[in-house]
Amino acid sequence: MAQALNDLLSEWIQTAFETVFSQDVEQIGRVTVVASARPEHGDYQCNDCMRLAKVLKQAPRQIAETFVSAVEKPDCVRALEVAGPGFINISLDDQWLAEWMASLADDERLGVPRQGEGTTIVMDYGSPNITKPLHIGHLRSHNIGSALDRVHRFLGYHVVADNHLGDWGTQFGITILGYRHFGDKQKMREYPLEELERVYVKSYEKTKEDSEWLDACRQELVKLQSGDPETLALWEDFTRWSIEELERVYARLNVSFDMVRGESHYRNKLKPIVERLEAEGLTRISEGATVVDLEEEKLPLAIVRKSDGGFNYATTDLATVASRIDEFSPERIIYITDERQQLHFKQVFAICRRLGITTRLDHVWFGLMRLPDATFSTREGNVIKLESLLDKAEELALNLVRESSSDMPSEQQQDVARAVGIGAVKYADLSQNPQSLVTFTWEKALALDGNSGPYLQYAYARIASVNDKYKVQFPETDPSAYPLQFTESIERALAIKILRFSESVILAADSYKPSALTDYLYELAQMYSTFYQNVPFLKAPEGVRESRVRLCGLVARVLKQGLDLLGLETPERI
Repeated sequence: MAQALNDLLSEWIQTAFETVFSQDVEQIGRVTVVASARPEHGDYQCNDCMRLAKVLKQAPRQIAETFVSAVEKPDCVRALEVAGPGFINISLDDQWLAEWMASLADDERLGVPRQGEGTTIVMDYGSPNITKPLHIGHLRSHNIGSALDRVHRFLGYHVVADNHLGDWGTQFGITILGYRHFGDKQKMREYPLEELERVYVKSYEKTKEDSEWLDACRQELVKLQSGDPETLALWEDFTRWSIEELERVYARLNVSFDMVRGESHYRNKLKPIVERLEAEGLTRISEGATVVDLEEEKLPLAIVRKSDGGFNYATTDLATVASRIDEFSPERIIYITDERQQLHFKQVFAICRRLGITTRLDHVWFGLMRLPDATFSTREGNVIKLESLLDKAEELALNLVRESSSDMPSEQQQDVARAVGIGAVKYADLSQNPQSLVTFTWEKALALDGNSGPYLQYAYARIASVNDKYKVQFPETDPSAYPLQFTESIERALAIKILRFSESVILAADSYKPSALTDYLYELAQMYSTFYQNVPFLKAPEGVRESRVRLCGLVARVLKQGLDLLGLETPERI
Protein backbone atom coordinates (compact mmCIF):
# COMPACT_ATOMS: atom_id res chain seq x y z
CA MET A 1 0.00 0.00 0.00
CA ALA A 2 1.20 3.52 -0.76
CA GLN A 3 2.26 5.58 2.24
CA ALA A 4 2.44 9.33 2.84
CA LEU A 5 6.05 10.47 3.13
CA ASN A 6 5.62 12.04 6.58
CA ASP A 7 4.32 8.67 7.84
CA LEU A 8 7.24 6.84 6.21
CA LEU A 9 9.75 9.22 7.81
CA SER A 10 7.92 9.03 11.16
CA GLU A 11 8.20 5.23 11.15
CA TRP A 12 11.93 5.49 10.42
CA ILE A 13 12.64 8.11 13.10
CA GLN A 14 10.59 6.22 15.70
CA THR A 15 12.65 3.07 15.17
CA ALA A 16 15.88 5.09 14.97
CA PHE A 17 15.24 6.89 18.29
CA GLU A 18 14.44 3.59 19.99
CA THR A 19 17.73 2.19 18.65
CA VAL A 20 19.92 5.18 19.57
CA PHE A 21 18.37 5.51 23.03
CA SER A 22 17.72 1.82 23.59
CA GLN A 23 18.37 2.05 27.33
CA ASP A 24 15.38 4.41 27.65
CA VAL A 25 13.16 2.87 24.99
CA GLU A 26 10.12 2.60 27.26
CA GLN A 27 10.28 6.32 28.03
CA ILE A 28 10.53 7.58 24.49
CA GLY A 29 6.89 7.44 23.44
CA ARG A 30 5.76 8.55 19.99
CA VAL A 31 8.29 10.36 17.79
CA THR A 32 7.05 11.94 14.58
CA VAL A 33 8.15 13.98 11.58
CA VAL A 34 6.23 16.97 10.21
CA ALA A 35 6.59 19.04 7.06
CA SER A 36 8.78 22.12 7.50
CA ALA A 37 6.97 25.39 7.06
CA ARG A 38 10.11 27.11 5.71
CA PRO A 39 12.66 25.63 3.28
CA GLU A 40 15.65 26.89 5.30
CA HIS A 41 14.52 24.45 8.02
CA GLY A 42 14.85 21.48 5.69
CA ASP A 43 12.07 19.56 4.00
CA TYR A 44 10.79 17.92 7.20
CA GLN A 45 11.39 18.38 10.92
CA CYS A 46 11.35 16.40 14.13
CA ASN A 47 10.50 18.54 17.16
CA ASP A 48 10.23 15.83 19.81
CA CYS A 49 13.58 16.48 21.51
CA MET A 50 11.89 19.24 23.54
CA ARG A 51 9.46 16.72 24.98
CA LEU A 52 12.13 14.07 25.48
CA ALA A 53 14.33 16.36 27.60
CA LYS A 54 12.42 15.46 30.76
CA VAL A 55 12.34 11.70 30.28
CA LEU A 56 15.94 11.40 29.03
CA LYS A 57 17.20 14.01 31.52
CA GLN A 58 19.28 15.77 28.88
CA ALA A 59 19.10 19.13 27.14
CA PRO A 60 17.03 18.97 23.94
CA ARG A 61 19.95 20.02 21.75
CA GLN A 62 22.18 17.37 23.28
CA ILE A 63 19.54 14.71 22.52
CA ALA A 64 19.29 15.94 18.93
CA GLU A 65 23.09 15.99 18.46
CA THR A 66 23.46 12.50 19.94
CA PHE A 67 20.77 11.21 17.60
CA VAL A 68 22.16 12.86 14.46
CA SER A 69 25.71 11.64 15.12
CA ALA A 70 24.64 8.05 15.83
CA VAL A 71 21.79 7.34 13.41
CA GLU A 72 22.13 5.69 10.03
CA LYS A 73 20.27 7.77 7.44
CA PRO A 74 17.80 6.05 5.08
CA ASP A 75 18.23 6.40 1.32
CA CYS A 76 15.64 9.16 1.12
CA VAL A 77 17.52 11.47 3.51
CA ARG A 78 20.46 13.54 2.26
CA ALA A 79 21.21 15.41 5.48
CA LEU A 80 20.21 15.76 9.12
CA GLU A 81 20.90 19.04 10.89
CA VAL A 82 20.40 20.18 14.47
CA ALA A 83 18.92 23.67 14.70
CA GLY A 84 18.01 26.03 17.50
CA PRO A 85 17.39 24.51 20.93
CA GLY A 86 17.02 20.98 19.55
CA PHE A 87 15.08 20.76 16.30
CA ILE A 88 16.17 18.08 13.82
CA ASN A 89 15.92 19.33 10.23
CA ILE A 90 15.63 16.67 7.52
CA SER A 91 16.63 17.29 3.90
CA LEU A 92 15.63 14.78 1.23
CA ASP A 93 18.06 13.32 -1.27
CA ASP A 94 17.57 14.85 -4.73
CA GLN A 95 18.06 11.62 -6.65
CA TRP A 96 15.65 9.79 -4.39
CA LEU A 97 13.19 12.67 -4.76
CA ALA A 98 13.38 12.48 -8.57
CA GLU A 99 12.75 8.72 -8.45
CA TRP A 100 9.82 9.17 -6.04
CA MET A 101 8.32 11.78 -8.36
CA ALA A 102 8.71 9.40 -11.30
CA SER A 103 6.84 6.73 -9.34
CA LEU A 104 4.02 9.22 -8.67
CA ALA A 105 3.76 9.84 -12.40
CA ASP A 106 3.03 6.13 -12.86
CA ASP A 107 0.58 6.00 -9.94
CA GLU A 108 -3.04 6.84 -10.76
CA ARG A 109 -3.59 7.64 -7.05
CA LEU A 110 -0.63 10.05 -6.88
CA GLY A 111 0.74 8.33 -3.80
CA VAL A 112 -2.44 8.57 -1.71
CA PRO A 113 -2.80 5.39 0.39
CA ARG A 114 -6.01 3.40 0.74
CA GLN A 115 -5.65 3.56 4.50
CA GLY A 116 -9.37 3.15 5.17
CA GLU A 117 -9.74 -0.14 3.31
CA GLY A 118 -11.98 -2.54 5.21
CA THR A 119 -13.54 0.21 7.34
CA THR A 120 -17.21 1.17 6.99
CA ILE A 121 -18.43 4.61 7.98
CA VAL A 122 -21.89 6.14 7.74
CA MET A 123 -22.02 9.84 6.86
CA ASP A 124 -25.17 11.79 7.65
CA TYR A 125 -25.13 15.12 5.83
CA GLY A 126 -27.36 17.37 3.77
CA SER A 127 -30.52 16.37 5.61
CA PRO A 128 -32.77 19.34 4.78
CA ASN A 129 -36.36 19.64 5.84
CA ILE A 130 -38.56 18.89 2.85
CA THR A 131 -41.48 20.95 1.46
CA LYS A 132 -39.30 24.02 0.96
CA PRO A 133 -36.66 25.02 -1.60
CA LEU A 134 -33.02 24.87 -0.58
CA HIS A 135 -31.61 28.24 0.44
CA ILE A 136 -27.95 29.19 0.77
CA GLY A 137 -28.00 28.27 4.45
CA HIS A 138 -28.28 24.66 3.25
CA LEU A 139 -25.08 24.90 1.21
CA ARG A 140 -22.60 24.15 3.99
CA SER A 141 -23.92 20.76 5.12
CA HIS A 142 -24.24 19.46 1.57
CA ASN A 143 -20.94 20.98 0.46
CA ILE A 144 -18.75 20.05 3.44
CA GLY A 145 -20.40 16.64 3.75
CA SER A 146 -19.95 15.81 0.08
CA ALA A 147 -16.27 16.81 0.16
CA LEU A 148 -15.59 14.69 3.26
CA ASP A 149 -17.52 11.84 1.64
CA ARG A 150 -15.31 11.97 -1.48
CA VAL A 151 -12.08 12.29 0.49
CA HIS A 152 -12.88 9.28 2.68
CA ARG A 153 -13.89 7.17 -0.33
CA PHE A 154 -10.62 8.09 -2.05
CA LEU A 155 -8.76 6.90 1.06
CA GLY A 156 -10.43 3.51 0.69
CA TYR A 157 -13.20 3.77 3.28
CA HIS A 158 -16.54 2.14 2.53
CA VAL A 159 -18.80 5.17 2.94
CA VAL A 160 -22.57 4.96 3.28
CA ALA A 161 -23.84 8.49 2.58
CA ASP A 162 -27.32 9.04 4.01
CA ASN A 163 -29.50 12.06 3.31
CA HIS A 164 -31.59 11.95 6.51
CA LEU A 165 -34.48 14.17 5.41
CA GLY A 166 -36.66 16.08 7.83
CA ASP A 167 -39.94 14.61 6.59
CA TRP A 168 -41.80 13.96 9.84
CA GLY A 169 -42.74 16.19 12.73
CA THR A 170 -44.45 19.38 13.83
CA GLN A 171 -43.67 21.33 10.66
CA PHE A 172 -45.95 19.01 8.68
CA GLY A 173 -48.94 19.73 10.86
CA ILE A 174 -48.29 23.43 10.20
CA THR A 175 -47.80 22.89 6.46
CA ILE A 176 -50.81 20.59 5.97
CA LEU A 177 -53.22 22.90 7.77
CA GLY A 178 -51.78 25.86 5.89
CA TYR A 179 -52.24 24.05 2.58
CA ARG A 180 -55.84 23.15 3.39
CA HIS A 181 -56.69 26.81 4.07
CA PHE A 182 -54.30 28.88 1.95
CA GLY A 183 -53.07 26.54 -0.78
CA ASP A 184 -53.32 27.45 -4.46
CA LYS A 185 -53.70 24.26 -6.52
CA GLN A 186 -52.54 25.94 -9.74
CA LYS A 187 -49.33 27.15 -8.08
CA MET A 188 -48.86 23.72 -6.53
CA ARG A 189 -48.78 22.21 -10.00
CA GLU A 190 -46.33 24.78 -11.33
CA TYR A 191 -44.05 25.58 -8.37
CA PRO A 192 -44.81 23.06 -5.62
CA LEU A 193 -42.00 23.84 -3.19
CA GLU A 194 -42.39 27.58 -3.44
CA GLU A 195 -46.11 27.22 -2.77
CA LEU A 196 -45.54 24.82 0.14
CA GLU A 197 -43.03 27.22 1.64
CA ARG A 198 -45.48 30.10 1.25
CA VAL A 199 -48.29 28.29 3.05
CA TYR A 200 -45.88 27.09 5.75
CA VAL A 201 -44.66 30.61 6.51
CA LYS A 202 -48.23 31.95 6.56
CA SER A 203 -49.44 29.11 8.77
CA TYR A 204 -46.46 29.43 11.12
CA GLU A 205 -47.09 33.15 11.55
CA LYS A 206 -50.68 32.35 12.52
CA THR A 207 -49.54 29.85 15.19
CA LYS A 208 -47.85 32.74 17.01
CA GLU A 209 -51.09 34.75 17.13
CA ASP A 210 -53.82 32.12 17.42
CA SER A 211 -53.61 29.31 19.99
CA GLU A 212 -56.57 27.52 18.40
CA TRP A 213 -54.71 27.45 15.08
CA LEU A 214 -51.66 25.97 16.82
CA ASP A 215 -53.86 23.27 18.37
CA ALA A 216 -55.35 22.53 14.95
CA CYS A 217 -51.83 22.14 13.50
CA ARG A 218 -51.05 19.64 16.24
CA GLN A 219 -54.19 17.73 15.39
CA GLU A 220 -53.11 17.54 11.75
CA LEU A 221 -49.82 16.03 12.92
CA VAL A 222 -51.65 13.47 15.05
CA LYS A 223 -53.77 12.51 12.03
CA LEU A 224 -50.60 12.08 9.97
CA GLN A 225 -48.86 10.00 12.63
CA SER A 226 -51.96 7.82 13.09
CA GLY A 227 -52.12 7.10 9.34
CA ASP A 228 -55.23 9.05 8.32
CA PRO A 229 -55.48 8.18 4.57
CA GLU A 230 -56.23 11.68 3.27
CA THR A 231 -53.53 13.35 5.39
CA LEU A 232 -51.02 10.63 4.55
CA ALA A 233 -51.74 11.03 0.82
CA LEU A 234 -51.04 14.77 1.07
CA TRP A 235 -47.78 14.09 2.93
CA GLU A 236 -46.74 11.57 0.27
CA ASP A 237 -47.35 14.14 -2.49
CA PHE A 238 -45.32 16.74 -0.57
CA THR A 239 -42.48 14.26 -0.13
CA ARG A 240 -42.41 13.20 -3.77
CA TRP A 241 -42.37 16.77 -5.07
CA SER A 242 -39.64 17.69 -2.59
CA ILE A 243 -37.33 14.82 -3.50
CA GLU A 244 -37.73 15.50 -7.23
CA GLU A 245 -36.74 19.12 -6.66
CA LEU A 246 -33.82 18.20 -4.40
CA GLU A 247 -32.41 15.79 -6.95
CA ARG A 248 -32.46 18.49 -9.61
CA VAL A 249 -30.47 20.90 -7.41
CA TYR A 250 -28.12 18.12 -6.28
CA ALA A 251 -27.27 17.42 -9.93
CA ARG A 252 -26.15 21.05 -10.30
CA LEU A 253 -24.08 20.84 -7.11
CA ASN A 254 -22.55 17.46 -8.02
CA VAL A 255 -23.82 16.00 -4.73
CA SER A 256 -25.11 12.45 -4.44
CA PHE A 257 -26.10 9.98 -1.72
CA ASP A 258 -26.18 6.22 -1.32
CA MET A 259 -29.59 6.41 0.27
CA VAL A 260 -32.28 8.95 1.11
CA ARG A 261 -34.13 8.03 4.28
CA GLY A 262 -36.24 10.54 6.08
CA GLU A 263 -37.13 10.55 9.75
CA SER A 264 -40.37 8.79 8.75
CA HIS A 265 -38.33 5.67 7.86
CA TYR A 266 -37.74 5.13 11.59
CA ARG A 267 -41.18 6.03 12.92
CA ASN A 268 -42.02 2.40 13.78
CA LYS A 269 -38.77 2.06 15.73
CA LEU A 270 -39.39 4.97 18.11
CA LYS A 271 -41.56 3.16 20.63
CA PRO A 272 -39.21 0.13 20.81
CA ILE A 273 -36.14 2.32 21.47
CA VAL A 274 -37.93 4.04 24.37
CA GLU A 275 -39.03 0.65 25.72
CA ARG A 276 -35.40 -0.49 25.54
CA LEU A 277 -34.30 2.56 27.53
CA GLU A 278 -37.03 1.87 30.10
CA ALA A 279 -36.13 -1.82 30.35
CA GLU A 280 -32.51 -0.92 31.08
CA GLY A 281 -33.55 1.51 33.80
CA LEU A 282 -32.24 4.57 31.99
CA THR A 283 -35.41 6.69 32.12
CA ARG A 284 -37.66 8.43 34.58
CA ILE A 285 -40.83 10.48 34.36
CA SER A 286 -40.56 14.26 34.62
CA GLU A 287 -43.71 16.38 34.37
CA GLY A 288 -45.39 13.61 32.41
CA ALA A 289 -42.53 13.19 29.92
CA THR A 290 -40.12 10.25 29.71
CA VAL A 291 -36.58 11.57 30.13
CA VAL A 292 -32.99 10.36 30.50
CA ASP A 293 -31.10 12.10 33.29
CA LEU A 294 -27.64 13.06 32.00
CA GLU A 295 -26.43 14.90 35.09
CA GLU A 296 -23.45 12.52 35.28
CA GLU A 297 -22.33 13.83 31.87
CA LYS A 298 -23.10 17.42 32.98
CA LEU A 299 -25.80 17.67 30.35
CA PRO A 300 -29.48 18.68 30.62
CA LEU A 301 -32.31 16.15 30.74
CA ALA A 302 -33.01 14.54 27.38
CA ILE A 303 -36.69 14.03 26.57
CA VAL A 304 -37.32 10.81 24.64
CA ARG A 305 -41.14 10.79 24.86
CA LYS A 306 -43.17 13.94 25.34
CA SER A 307 -45.96 14.26 27.88
CA ASP A 308 -48.54 13.91 25.07
CA GLY A 309 -47.01 10.55 24.07
CA GLY A 310 -45.24 11.90 21.00
CA PHE A 311 -41.57 11.45 20.18
CA ASN A 312 -38.90 14.00 19.31
CA TYR A 313 -35.64 14.35 17.39
CA ALA A 314 -33.55 12.66 20.08
CA THR A 315 -35.77 9.56 19.93
CA THR A 316 -35.51 9.48 16.14
CA ASP A 317 -31.73 9.80 16.20
CA LEU A 318 -31.39 7.03 18.81
CA ALA A 319 -33.51 4.72 16.66
CA THR A 320 -31.50 5.71 13.61
CA VAL A 321 -28.17 4.90 15.29
CA ALA A 322 -29.43 1.47 16.34
CA SER A 323 -30.79 0.79 12.84
CA ARG A 324 -27.54 1.83 11.13
CA ILE A 325 -25.48 -0.37 13.40
CA ASP A 326 -27.73 -3.36 12.74
CA GLU A 327 -27.69 -2.82 8.97
CA PHE A 328 -24.13 -1.65 8.20
CA SER A 329 -21.94 -2.51 11.25
CA PRO A 330 -20.00 0.74 10.81
CA GLU A 331 -16.91 1.61 12.78
CA ARG A 332 -17.97 5.26 12.72
CA ILE A 333 -21.13 7.29 12.22
CA ILE A 334 -20.44 10.91 11.30
CA TYR A 335 -23.03 13.69 11.51
CA ILE A 336 -22.36 16.93 9.62
CA THR A 337 -24.68 19.69 10.83
CA ASP A 338 -24.56 23.31 11.94
CA GLU A 339 -23.32 24.42 15.35
CA ARG A 340 -26.82 24.66 16.85
CA GLN A 341 -27.01 20.85 17.05
CA GLN A 342 -24.03 20.44 19.41
CA LEU A 343 -26.01 19.92 22.60
CA HIS A 344 -28.47 17.62 20.86
CA PHE A 345 -25.75 15.25 19.67
CA LYS A 346 -23.89 15.35 23.00
CA GLN A 347 -27.11 14.10 24.59
CA VAL A 348 -27.78 11.47 21.92
CA PHE A 349 -24.20 10.16 22.04
CA ALA A 350 -24.29 10.01 25.85
CA ILE A 351 -27.50 7.96 25.78
CA CYS A 352 -25.95 5.66 23.14
CA ARG A 353 -23.03 5.00 25.47
CA ARG A 354 -25.49 4.23 28.28
CA LEU A 355 -27.07 1.66 25.93
CA GLY A 356 -23.69 -0.01 25.46
CA ILE A 357 -23.17 1.21 21.89
CA THR A 358 -19.41 1.22 21.18
CA THR A 359 -19.50 2.47 17.59
CA ARG A 360 -17.58 5.74 17.32
CA LEU A 361 -20.01 8.65 16.93
CA ASP A 362 -18.67 11.98 15.66
CA HIS A 363 -20.47 15.29 15.28
CA VAL A 364 -18.76 17.54 12.73
CA TRP A 365 -20.34 20.93 13.31
CA PHE A 366 -19.90 24.00 11.20
CA GLY A 367 -20.53 27.70 11.70
CA LEU A 368 -23.74 29.23 10.45
CA MET A 369 -24.01 31.15 7.23
CA ARG A 370 -25.53 34.58 7.83
CA LEU A 371 -26.49 37.63 5.87
CA PRO A 372 -24.62 40.78 6.96
CA ASP A 373 -27.61 41.83 9.09
CA ALA A 374 -29.49 38.61 9.95
CA THR A 375 -29.55 34.84 10.19
CA PHE A 376 -31.45 32.90 7.54
CA SER A 377 -34.90 31.79 8.63
CA THR A 378 -37.53 30.12 6.48
CA ARG A 379 -40.08 30.86 9.18
CA GLU A 380 -39.37 34.56 8.85
CA GLY A 381 -39.21 34.37 5.05
CA ASN A 382 -35.62 35.68 5.18
CA VAL A 383 -33.77 33.50 2.66
CA ILE A 384 -31.80 33.60 -0.55
CA LYS A 385 -32.66 30.57 -2.67
CA LEU A 386 -29.69 28.35 -3.41
CA GLU A 387 -30.71 28.14 -7.06
CA SER A 388 -30.69 31.94 -7.31
CA LEU A 389 -27.11 31.91 -6.06
CA LEU A 390 -26.09 29.23 -8.58
CA ASP A 391 -27.85 31.07 -11.43
CA LYS A 392 -26.06 34.30 -10.60
CA ALA A 393 -22.72 32.53 -10.28
CA GLU A 394 -23.10 30.95 -13.71
CA GLU A 395 -24.15 34.29 -15.20
CA LEU A 396 -21.07 36.05 -13.80
CA ALA A 397 -18.79 33.23 -14.94
CA LEU A 398 -20.28 33.31 -18.44
CA ASN A 399 -19.36 36.99 -18.75
CA LEU A 400 -15.81 36.09 -17.74
CA VAL A 401 -15.56 33.20 -20.22
CA ARG A 402 -16.97 35.27 -23.08
CA GLU A 403 -14.40 37.96 -22.35
CA SER A 404 -11.39 35.62 -22.06
CA SER A 405 -12.36 33.10 -24.77
CA SER A 406 -14.50 34.92 -27.31
CA ASP A 407 -13.62 32.34 -29.97
CA MET A 408 -14.95 29.45 -27.89
CA PRO A 409 -18.21 27.91 -29.21
CA SER A 410 -21.28 29.15 -27.37
CA GLU A 411 -22.25 25.72 -26.02
CA GLN A 412 -18.74 25.19 -24.66
CA GLN A 413 -18.82 28.64 -23.06
CA GLN A 414 -22.00 27.62 -21.24
CA ASP A 415 -20.42 24.40 -19.98
CA VAL A 416 -17.29 26.17 -18.77
CA ALA A 417 -19.36 28.91 -17.11
CA ARG A 418 -21.37 26.27 -15.25
CA ALA A 419 -18.19 24.57 -13.98
CA VAL A 420 -16.50 27.83 -13.02
CA GLY A 421 -19.52 29.56 -11.50
CA ILE A 422 -20.70 26.69 -9.33
CA GLY A 423 -17.08 25.85 -8.51
CA ALA A 424 -16.61 29.40 -7.23
CA VAL A 425 -19.57 29.08 -4.87
CA LYS A 426 -18.52 25.68 -3.51
CA TYR A 427 -14.86 26.57 -3.09
CA ALA A 428 -15.66 29.86 -1.35
CA ASP A 429 -17.34 27.77 1.37
CA LEU A 430 -14.88 24.87 1.50
CA SER A 431 -11.80 27.10 1.69
CA GLN A 432 -12.83 28.39 5.12
CA ASN A 433 -12.43 26.66 8.44
CA PRO A 434 -15.75 24.78 8.75
CA GLN A 435 -16.29 26.04 12.29
CA SER A 436 -15.99 29.68 11.31
CA LEU A 437 -19.06 31.89 11.05
CA VAL A 438 -19.65 32.75 7.40
CA THR A 439 -21.19 36.10 6.58
CA PHE A 440 -22.53 35.69 3.09
CA THR A 441 -21.90 38.38 0.50
CA TRP A 442 -22.20 38.05 -3.25
CA GLU A 443 -18.70 39.52 -3.68
CA LYS A 444 -17.01 36.84 -1.57
CA ALA A 445 -19.05 33.94 -2.92
CA LEU A 446 -18.46 34.86 -6.54
CA ALA A 447 -14.83 36.03 -6.33
CA LEU A 448 -12.94 34.82 -9.38
CA ASP A 449 -9.38 35.51 -8.19
CA GLY A 450 -7.18 34.97 -5.14
CA ASN A 451 -7.82 31.80 -3.14
CA SER A 452 -10.80 30.74 -5.21
CA GLY A 453 -12.07 27.83 -7.26
CA PRO A 454 -11.71 29.72 -10.58
CA TYR A 455 -8.09 30.57 -9.75
CA LEU A 456 -7.27 26.88 -9.35
CA GLN A 457 -9.33 25.90 -12.40
CA TYR A 458 -7.45 28.51 -14.41
CA ALA A 459 -4.10 27.18 -13.15
CA TYR A 460 -5.09 23.73 -14.42
CA ALA A 461 -6.23 25.12 -17.79
CA ARG A 462 -2.97 27.04 -18.16
CA ILE A 463 -0.97 23.82 -17.73
CA ALA A 464 -3.17 22.15 -20.35
CA SER A 465 -2.21 25.00 -22.69
CA VAL A 466 1.51 24.40 -22.01
CA ASN A 467 1.11 20.72 -22.86
CA ASP A 468 -0.76 21.58 -26.06
CA LYS A 469 2.00 23.96 -27.16
CA TYR A 470 4.66 21.35 -26.37
CA LYS A 471 2.89 18.74 -28.50
CA VAL A 472 2.67 21.17 -31.43
CA GLN A 473 6.37 22.09 -31.26
CA PHE A 474 7.71 18.62 -30.43
CA PRO A 475 5.16 16.16 -31.83
CA GLU A 476 7.59 13.24 -31.97
CA THR A 477 9.00 13.64 -28.45
CA ASP A 478 7.78 11.77 -25.38
CA PRO A 479 8.65 13.74 -22.20
CA SER A 480 8.35 10.60 -20.05
CA ALA A 481 11.43 9.19 -21.81
CA TYR A 482 13.52 11.84 -20.05
CA PRO A 483 14.42 11.72 -16.35
CA LEU A 484 13.18 14.30 -13.89
CA GLN A 485 15.88 16.72 -12.75
CA PHE A 486 16.01 19.79 -10.56
CA THR A 487 18.25 22.47 -12.02
CA GLU A 488 16.49 25.31 -10.19
CA SER A 489 15.46 25.55 -6.52
CA ILE A 490 11.83 26.27 -7.52
CA GLU A 491 11.69 22.90 -9.35
CA ARG A 492 12.78 21.05 -6.24
CA ALA A 493 10.35 23.03 -4.05
CA LEU A 494 7.52 22.20 -6.46
CA ALA A 495 8.43 18.51 -6.36
CA ILE A 496 8.35 18.53 -2.54
CA LYS A 497 4.94 20.21 -2.65
CA ILE A 498 3.58 17.63 -5.08
CA LEU A 499 4.60 14.67 -2.94
CA ARG A 500 2.79 16.23 0.04
CA PHE A 501 -0.57 15.83 -1.71
CA SER A 502 -1.25 12.58 0.12
CA GLU A 503 -0.55 14.27 3.45
CA SER A 504 -3.12 16.99 2.70
CA VAL A 505 -5.79 14.44 1.76
CA ILE A 506 -5.19 12.46 4.96
CA LEU A 507 -5.25 15.65 7.05
CA ALA A 508 -8.55 16.76 5.47
CA ALA A 509 -10.10 13.39 6.37
CA ASP A 510 -8.65 13.08 9.87
CA SER A 511 -9.50 16.65 10.86
CA TYR A 512 -12.86 16.67 9.02
CA LYS A 513 -11.71 19.90 7.34
CA PRO A 514 -11.85 20.19 3.54
CA SER A 515 -10.02 23.50 4.05
CA ALA A 516 -6.83 21.49 4.68
CA LEU A 517 -7.04 20.37 1.05
CA THR A 518 -8.03 23.77 -0.34
CA ASP A 519 -5.08 25.39 1.47
CA TYR A 520 -2.72 22.84 -0.07
CA LEU A 521 -4.11 23.27 -3.60
CA TYR A 522 -3.90 27.05 -3.41
CA GLU A 523 -0.29 26.90 -2.21
CA LEU A 524 0.53 24.44 -5.00
CA ALA A 525 -1.05 26.71 -7.63
CA GLN A 526 0.83 29.72 -6.27
CA MET A 527 4.12 27.82 -6.36
CA TYR A 528 3.41 26.64 -9.89
CA SER A 529 2.75 30.26 -10.92
CA THR A 530 6.19 31.23 -9.57
CA PHE A 531 7.71 28.28 -11.41
CA TYR A 532 5.94 29.22 -14.66
CA GLN A 533 6.97 32.87 -14.48
CA ASN A 534 10.63 32.38 -13.57
CA VAL A 535 12.00 29.51 -15.66
CA PRO A 536 11.76 28.87 -19.40
CA PHE A 537 9.73 25.89 -20.55
CA LEU A 538 9.60 25.37 -24.27
CA LYS A 539 12.85 27.31 -24.83
CA ALA A 540 14.81 25.32 -22.24
CA PRO A 541 17.51 22.86 -23.38
CA GLU A 542 16.41 19.35 -24.32
CA GLY A 543 16.05 17.20 -21.23
CA VAL A 544 15.50 20.16 -18.92
CA ARG A 545 12.54 21.12 -21.11
CA GLU A 546 11.01 17.63 -20.87
CA SER A 547 11.60 17.43 -17.14
CA ARG A 548 9.73 20.68 -16.66
CA VAL A 549 6.87 19.54 -18.85
CA ARG A 550 6.63 16.35 -16.77
CA LEU A 551 6.60 18.42 -13.59
CA CYS A 552 3.81 20.56 -15.07
CA GLY A 553 1.86 17.41 -15.85
CA LEU A 554 2.12 16.24 -12.24
CA VAL A 555 0.91 19.60 -10.95
CA ALA A 556 -2.06 19.39 -13.32
CA ARG A 557 -2.93 15.86 -12.17
CA VAL A 558 -2.78 16.87 -8.51
CA LEU A 559 -4.95 19.95 -9.13
CA LYS A 560 -7.48 17.88 -11.06
CA GLN A 561 -7.63 15.12 -8.44
CA GLY A 562 -7.78 17.58 -5.56
CA LEU A 563 -10.54 19.65 -7.12
CA ASP A 564 -12.46 16.48 -7.96
CA LEU A 565 -12.34 15.50 -4.28
CA LEU A 566 -13.89 18.88 -3.51
CA GLY A 567 -16.59 18.36 -6.13
CA LEU A 568 -15.22 20.89 -8.66
CA GLU A 569 -14.74 20.30 -12.36
CA THR A 570 -11.55 21.17 -14.28
CA PRO A 571 -12.20 22.51 -17.79
CA GLU A 572 -9.26 22.20 -20.18
CA ARG A 573 -9.85 25.78 -21.27
CA ILE A 574 -11.35 28.84 -19.57
